[in-house]
Amino acid sequence: MSYLETAVEIAREAGTLLAHYFERRVAFEVKGEFDLITEADRSSEKLVVEKLRSYFPSHTIVAEEGGGVPGSPEYRWFVDPLDGTTNFAHSFPMFNVTLGLEHAGEVICGVIYDPVRQEMFTAERGGGAYLNNRRIHVTRTAHLRDALGSTGFPSRKRSHNVNIHFYYQLAMASHGVRRTGSAALDLAYVASGRLDFFWEFGLKPWDQAAGTLLVTEAGGKISDMCGHAHSITASEHLVADNRFMHDELIEMFGKIFNGDPPLALPQLP
Repeated sequence: MSYLETAVEIAREAGTLLAHYFERRVAFEVKGEFDLITEADRSSEKLVVEKLRSYFPSHTIVAEEGGGVPGSPEYRWFVDPLDGTTNFAHSFPMFNVTLGLEHAGEVICGVIYDPVRQEMFTAERGGGAYLNNRRIHVTRTAHLRDALGSTGFPSRKRSHNVNIHFYYQLAMASHGVRRTGSAALDLAYVASGRLDFFWEFGLKPWDQAAGTLLVTEAGGKISDMCGHAHSITASEHLVADNRFMHDELIEMFGKIFNGDPPLALPQLP
């Protein structure tokens, strides 16, 4: 099997496991000060890592819950065994399992599987992006004023995060900004035309490896929020969009970063 076929098989098996846990409404624990973790996170990660090791014993595996293994620096798998844990823990049906494979510093394949909707998003470098084996594309929305976007907020130190300023400005300038609680699904939704744009601060490589490839293979554009080249391991923030409104988004972000937002926050009565 190819890398992508193997990733699809593993993601589907892990997603089935997550669905069983979701039906049981398993308890959660607090990881660190704010982050949640469940038995489902650990079980899904164990399954994914063991499967990847059996197929690709020399590859490095980087997994969110720390169950990864060292290996060749040439090939690295980025694994989130349960993206959207807070949603999952509260029985909110927006979560997924995602795997992305990096070769020599470039993501070459990725999958995002939503077991609730049984939607498998897949992409290979140079091969396009797909949803359940049907080709997907980004929207052709030309202006922010006609767009629907999404963003996310961190679990920890949320009161220190500046994204609320960006959220307000972008929500007022567009048809609205959603928050799914899953960065991987946000990126998949940009790739499939359900959203026009997405941005977020502080994502981890496993949150975005597969999704960024999906967006570019679906015809979209990825950069950091200043318009510079984006790295899944080094960039502090990300914007993904349909490419038609990319310059407008970067201009808007620049004004907010510079303390000159288009709209003042409303005054309390």
